[in-house]
Amino acid sequence: MTRSSRKTPAAAASRSPRRKPPSALRKALGAVREVTITVTGRRSGRKISRPVWFVEDGDRLYLLPVNGAETQWYRNVRRTPTVSLRARRSRATVRARPVTDAKRVRRIVRQFRAKYGPGEIKKYYSRPDVGIEIRLL
Repeated sequence: MTRSSRKTPAAAASRSPRRKPPSALRKALGAVREVTITVTGRRSGRKISRPVWFVEDGDRLYLLPVNGAETQWYRNVRRTPTVSLRARRSRATVRARPVTDAKRVRRIVRQFRAKYGPGEIKKYYSRPDVGIEIRLL
């Protein structure tokens, strides 16, 4: 490799997409009804993206897997809790924590019902037995 063909750290950084801090993502959340979560496949190691509904509660963002603990992206998060969230053009890499306590999950489900409507939650969420908590700064 010749000296001129080497990539400097600054040159590599200038080509990588800029990650906005979670505060920029938080601002974008007010304008959307769903976010895109990108997880790492627990077997393949590939990045997998899915649109998901969410609710905010203070500095926390909560997600409900549609098929509960059997949802594939939820199982991937349990293996690799570092995920990427995107809302509009804002993106942030965050740490996701599974919520398994039944009382906390019921609270998340109530918040989802308030935001999206009880009929929609009943129609799409067949097994709300777990959730995901993400702290936004």
